[in-house]
Amino acid sequence: MRLSHRRPRPHPRPLLSVPVLLCVLLGLTPALATGPAAAAEGPSASADVARLYEEASLATARYEEGRRAARLQKAKVRKLDRLLSKKRRHVRVLHDDLGRLASAQYRTGGGLPYTAQLLLADSPDALVRGKQAMWQADLAVNSAVAKTQRAASRLAAAQRDADRARRVLDRRNVRLAKLKRGIERKLESARWALQGEADRSVAAGKCRGAVRLDQPKTSSTRAWVAPVKKYELSAGFDSAGERWAHRHTGQDFAVGIGAPVRSVGAGRVESVSCGGGFGIEVVVRHRGGYFTQYAHLAAVTVDQGDKVRAGQWVGQAGTTGNSTGPHLHFETRLTPDFGSGVDPRKWLAERGVRLKGSGG
Repeated sequence: MRLSHRRPRPHPRPLLSVPVLLCVLLGLTPALATGPAAAAEGPSASADVARLYEEASLATARYEEGRRAARLQKAKVRKLDRLLSKKRRHVRVLHDDLGRLASAQYRTGGGLPYTAQLLLADSPDALVRGKQAMWQADLAVNSAVAKTQRAASRLAAAQRDADRARRVLDRRNVRLAKLKRGIERKLESARWALQGEADRSVAAGKCRGAVRLDQPKTSSTRAWVAPVKKYELSAGFDSAGERWAHRHTGQDFAVGIGAPVRSVGAGRVESVSCGGGFGIEVVVRHRGGYFTQYAHLAAVTVDQGDKVRAGQWVGQAGTTGNSTGPHLHFETRLTPDFGSGVDPRKWLAERGVRLKGSGG
């Protein structure tokens, strides 16, 4: 038996349903079922999870945008504070200079009546010129002080406005963070509801059939893409370990339950099945004779025989089958069958898709 590796998730998995327990206890493998005829009755959590993923993504983007704006506003406040401190120092220097000029004037006779200064002066003209120079210096200093005070006042007003804007941004970010946490809690609950549906389908041996979700609008013209958008790589191709009876045959992507899983390239759906060690899985045939497999899904969004394009959703990630936690098991094969796998990372790299991160 082949087991797919994924590090333990932080949240406990819900208890298995009675049909699942019976299958496990009796050592039975649920039968396979494919195509639209196996569609399950009743509403699915798939659409709720897809919607909440989108809402969570938008909320995160708005929150991060608000954080960036708050950081810029704080930097603006700090800059204004530095300018204001500089202007205040300038005012103090001018006041000190004016005080020294006044002291010098007093020491050179500034305290005597003007008539006495005329009588005692060596030259009346020199006295008048000295007085005019002193008056001009006083006027210049007073003018500089007034200008600096006006500039400091404008800076102080600008700083108050910037502080108010920063406080508004901080309050907005608190609201956005609360909204983001609320959406993430709803998403976590919806994820496990979706996984419960998947477990019941596997136990019954009946695939629910394609859940036709609104596909994202993409402007990408790339012929090949990664099977999931945001991920961490975990177990890689040909890994050895106690979790597998044989070496690992694909590349695992650590993603949350319900994360959209994409066809890596254009092709046609070869099969959709929901039993065995791979749980719910989709296999796509591509031009050139290669096949890709997407396993341990919680739901599928295509039926057998459907044409798919690069980037089109083929399912939602889960933890069905022999899985220790939510992840996507992705394989590239020479045939549609297990045992013909080639290294997915190298295969994708040859088609211009370089996976980020390390896979052990």
